[in-house]
Amino acid sequence: MASPRLIEKARRRLTVETGVRSNPWGGRLSVALVFPNTYHQAMSNLGFLTVYRLLNSRDDTLAERFFLPDPEDLKEHQRTKTPLFSLESGRPLSDFDLVAFSISFENDFLNLPVLFELGRLPLMRAQRNAWHPLVICGGVCAFLNPEPLADIIDLFVVGEGEVILPALLEGLLATEGMDRPELLGRLAKVQGCYVPSAYVVEAMPDGNLIAGPPLGDAPQRVRRQWLADLDASPTGSDILTEETEFSDMYLAEVSRGCSRGCRFCAAGYIYLPPRERGLSSLTDQVETGLCQRRRIGLVGAAVSDYSQLEALNAEILNREGEISVASLRIDSLTAAEVEALKAAGHRTLALAPEAGSQRMRDLINKQLSRDQILAAVDLLGEKGILNLKLYFLIGLPGETHADIEEMVDLVVEIRDRWLAHGRSLGRIGNLLLSVNPFIPKPSTPFQWAPMAEMRVLKRTLKYLQQQIGRLPNTELHHESLRAARLQGALARGDRRFGQLLPELAAGKSLESCCADVGLDLAGMLHRQRPEKTRFPWEILDIGVSRDYLWREYRRALDGLKTPPCRPGCRRCGICH
Repeated sequence: MASPRLIEKARRRLTVETGVRSNPWGGRLSVALVFPNTYHQAMSNLGFLTVYRLLNSRDDTLAERFFLPDPEDLKEHQRTKTPLFSLESGRPLSDFDLVAFSISFENDFLNLPVLFELGRLPLMRAQRNAWHPLVICGGVCAFLNPEPLADIIDLFVVGEGEVILPALLEGLLATEGMDRPELLGRLAKVQGCYVPSAYVVEAMPDGNLIAGPPLGDAPQRVRRQWLADLDASPTGSDILTEETEFSDMYLAEVSRGCSRGCRFCAAGYIYLPPRERGLSSLTDQVETGLCQRRRIGLVGAAVSDYSQLEALNAEILNREGEISVASLRIDSLTAAEVEALKAAGHRTLALAPEAGSQRMRDLINKQLSRDQILAAVDLLGEKGILNLKLYFLIGLPGETHADIEEMVDLVVEIRDRWLAHGRSLGRIGNLLLSVNPFIPKPSTPFQWAPMAEMRVLKRTLKYLQQQIGRLPNTELHHESLRAARLQGALARGDRRFGQLLPELAAGKSLESCCADVGLDLAGMLHRQRPEKTRFPWEILDIGVSRDYLWREYRRALDGLKTPPCRPGCRRCGICH
């Protein structure tokens, strides 16, 4: 019997939500849409919300939501033996035809064992049978590197759901009389669908396991699908609730993809080409959003690069709305943009220099000079923004101690200017530094690069803490180095990682888990890869040519910058 306390909490959450509702049961393909983190995290994820809306906008499907229980609720589930149940109807996973995970962050892989256990589903797909629902996975991780989950997931959705879902659902709805292998064989031919069981597993000389030749009619590589016209499908806060990080705002996606070409940024490559929404369609979304929230949160990989940003901001302000953005582009920051954010009550704004030295900024293709960074700091200070947050990476390829010393010098100069602006306005704010390890991600020019070893990262952080810690009104924050190393392993790993997840989730060390299955963790993370290396994730074709990524890697090591892509650009291959 389900815990009354858990049922009551779900009922309260559902009651205070506004927005999309699930279709009723009966005669529809039922989809359990699972976010492998808490409700608080999930309900600000536009991809998750969009898929929920798309499924419930059809007459032949319904979707209900499942989440990782909050810590106190997880204990109650375990104490009362209450299975995981949907927010909408309280049904268990086993009642659904399809279980669909939306995964955006590698470290959320560790939440899968507990979700499968609470859902009464075997974790490994080889242990599931025809009576179990089909398990699929979408989200960023599905088209960045799906291989660590390839022995768990039946099918991955490679790309943007607006394009893939119609054909995938058509295939799933035509399942009468098909056994599971036949169904998966059919779905493997749908563009953008990767079925791991449809490929031979091969071992490479470097120890990697990869998906090799297809067993049947599946494609040699699965091509990422993307939506050419963003105006064809609005993306925003389809459901609003107070129980989420951005509860005070309506989120609206203004663009996808980024033209900048920062070499460390996976999102900058796997969402190419850059695309924008039209001002008219965004204005309609703003009208909708302002009926429910006073603040509009603008979302995109490069919000400041949106060609009609000034006009969009004006539309929001003219309707007495407020504007919020996650971070600001240093080289395109305008006084009007800062004024709009200040008027919306922002006391803290963020800039991302990413690297402290010009050499490192050129290497990552950040396209920023020291003068541009300082000019942006001055603009924010002059406009009376109280606190400033700065994002930096450490452990970049070829980084030396001299580069870290330049980072400290830059921070000292920024801090001096920030304090001077604060004094002139009669109030001293804080400088917040977020310093995190570089992780070489798949499908970027740095996929061949090593991740810095733990001893190097620890030494760098210790030096920064010593130097920054003595500066008044300045704080340094960083994520756990162990968590960063785990993220690096999950981002670059092969399908052997699936069997490690239960022990990793239980707290066993990454090193011990890898040793148990003969995985060379140090080699996988900290070794420079030759050009011809076959990576586990290359079963997917993201559309950017491998030759282009390799050329960009060599240009990085030579300290050469590459200009942003422009309309008509053909160099990476995505627009051919």
